[in-house]
Amino acid sequence: MATPLPNVWHLRRVADTAAKSCLICHKPSSSVLTTPNNKDFFYVCPAHLKDRHFCSPVIDAKEEEAKKRAESMAKEIENVKKEYEEKQKRKKEKQKEKKEKEKDDSKDSSDSKDQSAKPDADKTDKKERDDKIEAIKKAQSTDTSTSDDSPRVFALHKNFYQMRIDRIRNMEAAKRNRQRLQDPSFFPSVPSGGL
Repeated sequence: MATPLPNVWHLRRVADTAAKSCLICHKPSSSVLTTPNNKDFFYVCPAHLKDRHFCSPVIDAKEEEAKKRAESMAKEIENVKKEYEEKQKRKKEKQKEKKEKEKDDSKDSSDSKDQSAKPDADKTDKKERDDKIEAIKKAQSTDTSTSDDSPRVFALHKNFYQMRIDRIRNMEAAKRNRQRLQDPSFFPSVPSGGL
């Protein structure tokens, strides 16, 4: 017979007003462990989730990889910002030097044409930087699904897992018994015939 439920439990949170007693200590808890197919669930305190004798977190390789990508993208965003700021400082220094040279030399209108082209270059640089940052942020938002660092998937230890399996089997047996009792063919029939 196949296992009635896998030993994979997802942590869900409910509103504080919907909190029910913890399976272990019977204190009100708003944390719920559920199976992926929602066949079974129970309330448990967050402190019990850290107990190594109750359950252990299941580390998802994809999730870990997504976190690493998010961190690298955040670093990349910082690098892009720093590069942009350095470029802006260099441009400002160059503009100051040119203005000083212009004051000294007072050249003809060709210099004024170059100055009018520079603000356009600044705008394109800003636009490129903003586009890069937006693209990185979009990729980062799609990669990371949770901002909470606590694990979201757990595996119960064998005793607690066996308790949940036994509970489900008992519920199914009780359901079958109720159905049998409602079926009139379950009971023996009255003997017919004479004496």
